[in-house]
Amino acid sequence: MNAKNKEHFADRAMAARAIKDSFIKLSPRTQMKNPVMFLVYVSSILTTALFVFALFGLRDENPGFILGITIILWLTVLFANFAEAIAEGRGKAQADSLRAARKDVAANKIPSPEEKEKITVVPSATLKKGDLVVVRAGEQIPADGDVIEGAASVDESAITGESAPVIRESGGDRSAVTGGTTVISDWLTIRVTSEEGESFLDKMIAMVEGADRKKTPNEIALQILLVALTIIFLLVTVSLYAYSLFSAGQAGIESPTSVTALVALLVCLAPTTIGALLSAIGIAGMSRLNQANVLAMSGRAIEAAGDVDILMLDKTGTITLGNRQACAFLPVDGASERELADAAQFASLADETPEGRSVVVLAKERFNIRQREMSDSDMEFVPFSAKTRMSGVNIGSVEIRKGAADTIREYVLKGGGKYSRECEEIVKKISNQGGTPLVVAKDLRVLGVIHLKDIIKQGIQEKFADLRRMGIKTIMITGDNPLTAAAIAAEAGVDDFLAEATPEGKLAMIRQFQSQGHLVAMTGDGTNDAPALAQADVAVAMNTGTQAAKEAGNMVDLDSSPTKLIEVVRIGKQLLMTRGSLTTFSIANDLAKYFAIIPALFIGLYPGLSALNIMGLQSPQSAIFSAIIYNALIIVALIPLALKGVRYREVSAGRLLSHNLLVYGLGGVIVPFAALKVIDVIITTLGIV
Repeated sequence: MNAKNKEHFADRAMAARAIKDSFIKLSPRTQMKNPVMFLVYVSSILTTALFVFALFGLRDENPGFILGITIILWLTVLFANFAEAIAEGRGKAQADSLRAARKDVAANKIPSPEEKEKITVVPSATLKKGDLVVVRAGEQIPADGDVIEGAASVDESAITGESAPVIRESGGDRSAVTGGTTVISDWLTIRVTSEEGESFLDKMIAMVEGADRKKTPNEIALQILLVALTIIFLLVTVSLYAYSLFSAGQAGIESPTSVTALVALLVCLAPTTIGALLSAIGIAGMSRLNQANVLAMSGRAIEAAGDVDILMLDKTGTITLGNRQACAFLPVDGASERELADAAQFASLADETPEGRSVVVLAKERFNIRQREMSDSDMEFVPFSAKTRMSGVNIGSVEIRKGAADTIREYVLKGGGKYSRECEEIVKKISNQGGTPLVVAKDLRVLGVIHLKDIIKQGIQEKFADLRRMGIKTIMITGDNPLTAAAIAAEAGVDDFLAEATPEGKLAMIRQFQSQGHLVAMTGDGTNDAPALAQADVAVAMNTGTQAAKEAGNMVDLDSSPTKLIEVVRIGKQLLMTRGSLTTFSIANDLAKYFAIIPALFIGLYPGLSALNIMGLQSPQSAIFSAIIYNALIIVALIPLALKGVRYREVSAGRLLSHNLLVYGLGGVIVPFAALKVIDVIITTLGIV
């Protein structure tokens, strides 16, 4: 079965499960969670009872008409259930995939790191926080933990979907491992950090299924508004019924309004469209975040992302590629650029750092100088050390050294060589530009300087420009000195920067912005980021980061991509926009339905109301029937939009508001007028009413 067929089959299976769940959700306990749709649910039961009574002669309306209204009301409830179920289906599909990765495996428990030979094989479900386990190549990691010894490649595809293995090692910010992932090389000693039976994978499953999804403050506030509107329309409908009875009595005629018609009026005027889709919009927002491989610990965090106006991003790996690379050879004192490149490549042959490899590559690209054989017996490599701050190679009697400017200066002068003013000026110029100068010397003669610089990620300037148009201020966080930080910030196009950043400095900056009324988002992966992550309104911790960082954040990026924060903000804004747009559309719909039903209900009492029948609907019954059919069908029509979200554009809030009012406000008035007329023509032509 090819990928396209598999995807089609998965979609069909998801839809089938959603249809089944739509009926399961007809439980009164489930319906009561959504007050607006609970009103439709009760109305469906009421009209069902009225139909049964009508069959026995107790009728206030034609039984066929009551049956038609009843069927459409039940379909309206089912369509709302389907919208929620199809949104939940995505999460359930992902949860099933994660659940398949969770297995009760055998764990190699040891008493201490020094006693690795004393292995006790125990079920992973019995492991407790603080236990030590050894995991070898080919074995599954039995529980969440921190690597305390060893380094290994780990396959995390079961969780992240990323096929490429990642390195996990003791110390630093890449020590956290997740239960359910697999070691594919070497071995690791892991200290368990999860409580018994409560792994990170279990939390993920619960969250993506929606079991732990709590309504957000914005969602609760909107639901309160919808309930208030529903109560108002309920009172209005009851008042209209009493008024109709009174007016008919005064005129000496039978009341033209029926309970069935007034129930239809209530359902049509209540904000049922947004009420039916509200839960689906929230679930779909979390699902879109899950599809981006970001796990939100709460819906509140996604909403906060939509309101963020300060974005704090780490420089390394987010704005820059993560490693400085050689970009130029700058010869001094009469040396040629080729001579400098040749010596620099020799000095970098044994340098396994990304910077060292970039020197070898640059020499090859500029002058086609091919890498030498390191097995040459005449070569004696001098490795880099923190103490000497230089590296190099001795080829027979020839000495080549590469290192920091002050280190090479001391080395050359101590050996009797000269360190020219020209070299000092180039070193100073590179430093002022935010780069790193490495000086190369051959036999105590300075040949020149290698310019290492942070490489700004392609397209990052455009992303920051987009954020600026969204009204979001970007701040780069770096441990570099202010001079270097300023140069990189200017090149990247960020609005501000925090140089020589410390945990206290990050925390203080976030608190300062929050005290001024700003909402702050931040990303981090280290234990030193934990205080700032805990303080930030939106805190995205890297899955590769420490346990402390993941516990402090309210989102975890399973891909560990620091630039994901930008996508998180877009998804948050899209969620808020979708909810606002569909609410506007739903309320605007009522205007057209008002013109369809009110004149139809009271035209028998007040013939002059026929002037309000601006759509020229055929009869009172066809008008009511058309409105209730439209009310049900529009829910189905809007499900794709609720799941996908309103398209978000990087423009100012004012322009977005104007655009959405025009499209969803005006559209919400025009669309039902046209739809009601079409439905009216169809049902009268078919003789349904």
